[in-house]
Amino acid sequence: MELSVIIVNYNVKYFLEQCLISVRNASIGIRMEIIVVDNNSVDGSVKMLKEKFPDVQIIENNENLGFSKANNQAINIAKGKYILLLNPDTLVEEDTFLKIITFMESHPDAGGLGVKMIDGKGKFLPESKRGLPTPSAAFYNIFGLSKLFPKSRVFGQYHLTYLDKNKIHNVDILSGAFMFLRRETLEKTGFLDETFFMYGEDIDLSYRILKAGYKNYYFPETRIIHYKGESTKKNSINYVIIFYNAMIIFARKHFSKKNAKTFSFFIHLAIYLRAFLAILYKSFNKLFLPIADAAFIYAGLYLIKNYWEQHILFPRGGHYPVEFIYIVIPAYIFIWLFSTFLSGGYDKPIKPLKIIQGLVLGTMSILVIYALLSEEYRFSRALIIWGALWSLISMFLIRIVLNILHIKKYQFDSGRNRNFVIAGEKEEAERVASLLRQSNTNLGFIGLVSISESNSGIGFIGNISQIKEIIEIYKIDEVIFCAKDMSPQDIIDKMSELKNKQLDYKIAPPESLYIIGSNTIDTFGDLYVVNINSVSKPSNKRNKRFFDITASIIILIFSPILIFIVDSISGLFKNIFLVLLARKSWVGYFINEESIKLPKIRKGVLNPSEVFRKRKLDNEMISRLNMIYARDYKIINDINIVIKGLRLLGRK
Repeated sequence: MELSVIIVNYNVKYFLEQCLISVRNASIGIRMEIIVVDNNSVDGSVKMLKEKFPDVQIIENNENLGFSKANNQAINIAKGKYILLLNPDTLVEEDTFLKIITFMESHPDAGGLGVKMIDGKGKFLPESKRGLPTPSAAFYNIFGLSKLFPKSRVFGQYHLTYLDKNKIHNVDILSGAFMFLRRETLEKTGFLDETFFMYGEDIDLSYRILKAGYKNYYFPETRIIHYKGESTKKNSINYVIIFYNAMIIFARKHFSKKNAKTFSFFIHLAIYLRAFLAILYKSFNKLFLPIADAAFIYAGLYLIKNYWEQHILFPRGGHYPVEFIYIVIPAYIFIWLFSTFLSGGYDKPIKPLKIIQGLVLGTMSILVIYALLSEEYRFSRALIIWGALWSLISMFLIRIVLNILHIKKYQFDSGRNRNFVIAGEKEEAERVASLLRQSNTNLGFIGLVSISESNSGIGFIGNISQIKEIIEIYKIDEVIFCAKDMSPQDIIDKMSELKNKQLDYKIAPPESLYIIGSNTIDTFGDLYVVNINSVSKPSNKRNKRFFDITASIIILIFSPILIFIVDSISGLFKNIFLVLLARKSWVGYFINEESIKLPKIRKGVLNPSEVFRKRKLDNEMISRLNMIYARDYKIINDINIVIKGLRLLGRK
């Protein structure tokens, strides 16, 4: 047997199916086997494999053994002369296997091979070719020198940025997303080191291949799409810790004691620095606009207050009490901003009407509170009105400036729905268009593009050769490729040809009820799944979080009574703090194989089945309750579930 393709899967059923379709299409004319190791997925991956890919060998693990152990399980039973370790979030071209086998056959010195990888937007992934992570290379990468001087052989060592990405090169490190290996090489080097649970095992094996006297090659004459983009991972604190700790394991194993200590020092420094930057980045992203609003509103109100007291209220001398400046004005600002938040004024893209609505509600709330206060605490209704007007002006000015600076995430909502182009044959393109319409996505224009350059018959707005002009004329936001009618190679060619940073790309697998794509596998919004999107709307996410915080405070206040009702007192207080810290929600899904298909929300203390806890519910009924909860989310549903499940609030 020539080739054994090994894929380790963990809860990425949609991507796995698409990957296997591409692998099957690339296997024509090659004697090969496919082995999928499932690390205890709960998303129905195994069921899908058995139904749609009966020829695939499946190893079902009862726990998540990690990447190295799972791959080694498959390598032990693999029969191929060559072994390909392939991520499930990839898409290979039809001639990929033929090209890489031919290259290895003509290069007996090659122990391993990696290919050119692009992400879901057609962007080259730098981890396609990497150098050895020596202390100096790691230092230059960690502190950004490699980005500042990409063409430097000194500073560009980590991702070998000075090498032409379109030419074949000897490299030190192969990516674990696509590692093509000789069986005989693995016999000499040993399999993956199981000390590495996730990340680092590819670096370790690549280095052992070099030490065994073989070469590792970067081979760009075939390409793959790899959806797991670096941009999302590097902003995750968990990723930073796991990845850099893997680097420490590698250093201790392969470097001298002195070098390992130096490397370990810089890695620990990098962990703290990156973790701090990740927290700072997330906080800045979330709080920049409210802080800017608060600062400008306060400054303006302070000036208005000075003018009002000097020229209107106290023309002969006098001023507002100091409490007005340090307590009352900040209280006004808090109410205005909180009302704006609840109204959706901080959602992206920016909706002017939501800001106005929030400020009106906030002003009304302030005036009601003002009317209830005693005379000594009523300072000035006029300042409330002037303050509200200045708040509106300043908030709009800030956002207009951010728009002028072309900061995309602060753009105003144009009110325009997204425009789509679907490339494929008529029958499949119409099926995908129907799926798109059922997904409750903000739809504008949907145009069908024929993949035949000579055919743009009835129902099509043009053919694939005209797609650039179509995108420009119809102001297209997203291109969807029909995988039934277009090969991965054609799709990748088109993505590379368009090179449009503003476009999103998706791929619709044949006979599937979803459309998949983008730069990462972590975002549910990249999947258009029929009729399920209510709980994932920004307004509902915000309402759900508001309910969690409010409910936590109420539960904490009434805890002296609840301790006589709740099953676990320690669990109750633990859950209160976990919910306040956004680690849990009071209500989530009942976790089963189907729940992972639904929009992603926090793990719940309770779930929709609590309403019917006296009845015995089968898995189908539970899945239906989960789906209804996701599709028709309302705060009242959470309230009912919490009331019904009061006794279980301490559930661990």
